[in-house]
Amino acid sequence: MDLLQGTLDMLILKILASGRRHGYDISKRILLLSDSRMKVGHGSMYPALHRLEKKGLIRSSLGETKRGREAKFYELTAHGHTQIEVEKQQWREFVGVIESILEKG
Repeated sequence: MDLLQGTLDMLILKILASGRRHGYDISKRILLLSDSRMKVGHGSMYPALHRLEKKGLIRSSLGETKRGREAKFYELTAHGHTQIEVEKQQWREFVGVIESILEKG
């Protein structure tokens, strides 16, 4: 399933709302929560993470994975916690508009 423009950022913020994770773990979590219907590759995940970090919505730090490998971990900033609520509200409004068009169309 393809993601709409901007949707990946919202999903990453939502995943990180539950705690600090590395990029591969975020991808796995999206795959799990979507019942394997949504796969996010490295070519989409890491540019999105960098974009969110540049906006000040997430921050990164080096850490160790469960397998003992060094990785960059990401977590929400205070601004990111606020933004996830904005993103969710905008998404609900978007879905409502699309539903209205589908019903009336």
